[in-house]
Amino acid sequence: MDNRMKYTIDSNMQFPMVEIALEAGESAYIQQGSMVYHTPSVALNTRLNARGSGLGKLVGALGRAMTSGESMFITEAVSSSDDGKLALAPSMPGQVIALELGAKQYRLNDGAFLALDGSAQYKMERQSVGRAFFGGQGGFFVMTTEGEGTLLANSFGSIKKIELQGESITIDNAHVVAWSRDLNYDIHLENGFLQSIGTGEGIVNTFSGYGEIYVQSLNLETFASALQPFIVTNTGN
Repeated sequence: MDNRMKYTIDSNMQFPMVEIALEAGESAYIQQGSMVYHTPSVALNTRLNARGSGLGKLVGALGRAMTSGESMFITEAVSSSDDGKLALAPSMPGQVIALELGAKQYRLNDGAFLALDGSAQYKMERQSVGRAFFGGQGGFFVMTTEGEGTLLANSFGSIKKIELQGESITIDNAHVVAWSRDLNYDIHLENGFLQSIGTGEGIVNTFSGYGEIYVQSLNLETFASALQPFIVTNTGN
């Protein structure tokens, strides 16, 4: 029996919207604030953004929120009938891709998570101090998938898939959406601190091994910097 998420991505829209079909008892974890509409049989419940139970789960969710800026909470959608429908839209204009979990598992950069099949799982994996310090989009925790199901990830701009067959590649960390869990990765400054200032290239992620990397064409940090001169702030006068 195939319990994987049943979804449609409207390819006729410039910025896609995803509709998920849920049968009775089926559920999906979704990005907070991503819901566009749902049928009456679908209920939305707030859960801590961490796995486990008790105090450990609370500390994990709190740590995730403090170190990466993500919410302590995640939304779980559950249907009470076989005709449940739930529509989602990403917070940023871009693409939505579906990654099938099972033999392949993935890690996600902050902001890339849109939805996860309720039959699959995820954990907030603690990173080393070095990775956390340099990982402006990773913090001390990174979302790692487990089990079988479907993961929906979103990007800022278009998505390109890069496949590694034992070689290495260095990618600006702000352009990284998701990558195979089996890949080795090292978050660091490009050419050291002073060289990074001079070239304008900062935090990068070097991947090696066998697996997939999904990169986005736009950089949210660069885009925000470009908009800064046009944003009027209250000077308090």
